[in-house]
Amino acid sequence: MAGTRLTLLLPGAILMLAVVVAGCAPEPDAEQALREWVDRGEAAANREDRRELVSMISPAYADARGNDREEIDRVLRLMFLQQEDVTVVAHIEEINVYGDTAADMMLTTAMAGFNDSRFGFSADAIRFQFELEHDGSDWQLTSARWGELGEDLD
Repeated sequence: MAGTRLTLLLPGAILMLAVVVAGCAPEPDAEQALREWVDRGEAAANREDRRELVSMISPAYADARGNDREEIDRVLRLMFLQQEDVTVVAHIEEINVYGDTAADMMLTTAMAGFNDSRFGFSADAIRFQFELEHDGSDWQLTSARWGELGEDLD
């Protein structure tokens, strides 16, 4: 009878141990999570996956140019309609994390796409300053400033 009780308790004990061990596992490094967030955004842009990009933006997004999340969505939609074969490469210059729940970062992106313009393509290098918050499950973009290389960020 004692062997039967042990057999019944063992799966529960293993499950409890797994929960305790998982609960003690360290949180992933915030800076590494932000680097993965940028990689995810770069990959989404290269796939022209506007929905994925917009999902990375906080519903409370606002920037100094008066844009909100819906306006950024419209800009992305227009960009992907005007450009074919969009290629984006991001280079992170700096990441600052504040208490694992807020961060800012500077990054430069090179963007190119084919279109119906005179030369058949366009390319830009833009420098961004992002402000992000961790919403409990993922990082979300809350504000951004940007400008062409060599210009002040707006």
